[in-house]
Amino acid sequence: MTACYDPDVIFSDPAFGVLEGKKAFAMWQMLCGRAKDLQVTASNIRANDRSGSADWEAKYLFGPNQRPVHNVVKAALEFQNGKIVRHTDSFDMWRWTRMALGRVGTFLGWSPFLRSAVRKSVLRQLDEYMQNHAA
Repeated sequence: MTACYDPDVIFSDPAFGVLEGKKAFAMWQMLCGRAKDLQVTASNIRANDRSGSADWEAKYLFGPNQRPVHNVVKAALEFQNGKIVRHTDSFDMWRWTRMALGRVGTFLGWSPFLRSAVRKSVLRQLDEYMQNHAA
């Protein structure tokens, strides 16, 4: 993904919220570097010189309990000068929390409280990752 991104890319998804530029690059590096048994597939790929879309799925083991996650994602992309300048991923956050967090996700994954806690956690992890992997 990072090879396809413009340096000023704007990325967003339900877990991370909005990330710009270096944070979006670091997010992919962190996620791919930490993923256990990662499998990614893409389908329904469509693009022209200004926009594109794809469905993609990621299967991996998450967290200290190594819970299996199968995330189903819809991506919307905007291009300029052959690079992605905006990337918006959409997925069912409650479904993800049920798989990734178990009972807590099942009972509270729909709630703004847990969604906010997940976002704070992943952004903290991203900040730590960027501090420890400064280029």
